[in-house]
Amino acid sequence: MVDETLAQDIDAACRLTGEFVLRSGQVADTYFDKYLFESRPALLDRVATRMLDLLPDDTELLGGLELGGIPIATMVSAKSGLPALFVRKQAKAYGTCKLAEGPDVAGRRITIIEDVVTTGGAVRDATRALRDAGATVEVVVCAIDRSPAGENPLADVGLEVRSVLTRADLDSVHR
Repeated sequence: MVDETLAQDIDAACRLTGEFVLRSGQVADTYFDKYLFESRPALLDRVATRMLDLLPDDTELLGGLELGGIPIATMVSAKSGLPALFVRKQAKAYGTCKLAEGPDVAGRRITIIEDVVTTGGAVRDATRALRDAGATVEVVVCAIDRSPAGENPLADVGLEVRSVLTRADLDSVHR
């Protein structure tokens, strides 16, 4: 069930129009700048609250992806009591040389937390790396799913996408 008030508030806070090159290389005329809602505590809290109902019951760790997924994962962690894990785009080349900062992932069920999913490139990369480290990763929970309606951009890696809002939800409330 879509929270239309949340959709309206997210749309008003972070929809930008123009010409934007996405991580995938695609060019879009609309961009949802997630930092414009993530930097507003009340709005971030509402998104995180909606994510709680989307988490699989067997989640052991919340994997927040660098950079936009980290504030959301932190908030969801605080609300759910589940430990957070902070997943880098690349393992750091010094110190512990970790890709994922936080608890050990081997043998653990991780739900990835992401801000916006379009083609899923960052989620796909993180999923592969976490699985290589021995984790079970089957679900990504995102604030906004920009992928075409009815398509799962992460089906090729066996991930289910669960979203608070979709592009269609935001388009339906756009003023």
